[in-house]
Amino acid sequence: MVGMKRVLLLATLLILCPSVQAQDAYRISVDAWHADRVARLSAEDGWLSLIGRDWLNPGENTLGSAPGSAVLLPAWAAPAKAGLFLLEGTSVRFRPFPGSGLLLNGKTAAETVLRDDADGTPDVFQAGRVRFYVIRRGSRFGIRVKDPESPSRKAFHGVPRYPVDPVWRVEADFIPYATPETRAIPTVLGTSESMTAPGLLRFKVGGHEVTLEPMVEDSEHPELFLIFKDTTSAQGTYPAGRFLYADLPKNGKVILDFNRAINPPCAFTLFATCPLPPKQNQLDIPIQAGEKDPGLH
Repeated sequence: MVGMKRVLLLATLLILCPSVQAQDAYRISVDAWHADRVARLSAEDGWLSLIGRDWLNPGENTLGSAPGSAVLLPAWAAPAKAGLFLLEGTSVRFRPFPGSGLLLNGKTAAETVLRDDADGTPDVFQAGRVRFYVIRRGSRFGIRVKDPESPSRKAFHGVPRYPVDPVWRVEADFIPYATPETRAIPTVLGTSESMTAPGLLRFKVGGHEVTLEPMVEDSEHPELFLIFKDTTSAQGTYPAGRFLYADLPKNGKVILDFNRAINPPCAFTLFATCPLPPKQNQLDIPIQAGEKDPGLH
């Protein structure tokens, strides 16, 4: 009888407090999202697998394990001289040397003009377990090298974060520009990258009214991309700032969930090419939500 009364009491509390159930469900959903993010970070081809990034100069760029190679590979993965990358304007041609043992898209590498990562589908080389491909950043071309057995990946133990708190899931007003504006966004390379700003987001959090300017990275798969910095930067979160993605506006509103704020790739590897927060997105309040500094470098 006592047990039945406890069950009835619990059922009554759940009926009277549906928000408790909703908050628990929300926390579970954020935890699941975070677990998926960690899995992607630590995947065999994730950011933690990066072991190199070499920029190409106009003309010939040597590839191999010999010291002084323009693109340096581990000695156990490739011969001293494996081939040449020829940068001619906006074209990168590869010429393998005999006996290189390289594969290109799963087949024996032959001389060819290479696709870079601009559309997300670069031509991929393989040397043993190492994979590498051409990246394009503005007018610069480079080679990104990955190893699934990289020390960073093997030593990875997850990403610290603030406790999930529904208070950091806020609704923002979207204030569109008459026409989208182009912004020169600074990068860790000391260069800038052109991005499109469709408008402003205005919202209140912690008693403060805040504005952020989102960008649209990919017009074919549009979503809002926020690069921001706040007073927790270098005081618990990554010094250079963090990223946040959000759906496009609906009826003039955008949901910003700072529990899903993430570190940029450069928090996990020195070989990333991250954008940095523009001045208009450097906040003078703390955003105590989302990922903290992993402290890897």
